[in-house]
Amino acid sequence: MSNSILSQGHSVYAFEIDDVLFPRREYILQVYYLFANFVDYTEGTSRASSLVDFMKAAYERDEDNVGVDVVKETLAHFELPVSYLENFERLRANATLPLKLFLTPQAKLLFKEIIATGKVVTILTDGNPIEQLNKLKHIDWGEFTSYLSSLKVYFVQELRFRNINPIDYIGLEYGVKATDILVLRQLY
Repeated sequence: MSNSILSQGHSVYAFEIDDVLFPRREYILQVYYLFANFVDYTEGTSRASSLVDFMKAAYERDEDNVGVDVVKETLAHFELPVSYLENFERLRANATLPLKLFLTPQAKLLFKEIIATGKVVTILTDGNPIEQLNKLKHIDWGEFTSYLSSLKVYFVQELRFRNINPIDYIGLEYGVKATDILVLRQLY
């Protein structure tokens, strides 16, 4: 797959974070775990495991439904106050994860090939900028750690809020045409 991506002749490769660098599932399940333990601690109960199992099952029924809807369903099921929604949103954006997130083998291979050919790797991510930046902080970059100082991150929501087209902006930053930029939104 990666050879066909590189053969397209692009000079800038903009990676999304979720389901490209690592499976989004790995982040959200850790957030569910942290949230369940927070609720347990706050309520003085010992049902964190049941809360996590319920949230995980709700997520697996609909993987596009990772946030507030899963938590609302969970809170209703366990008869917990809706006020926990705000805690969940805050935790989801700023969580200190118990486990590192690991780059997928596909992302590692593609990073290696792009870097070896002297082309540019960057991050272009949609979603809450605070949450997306938090995810980046929890990735174990392994052999790419030395490359991080030159890795630029662009947030779609911030650019659009400023009425800036993200692809045009990246093109200006790197001095290339929009057609020279390939946005990778899913690798597996």
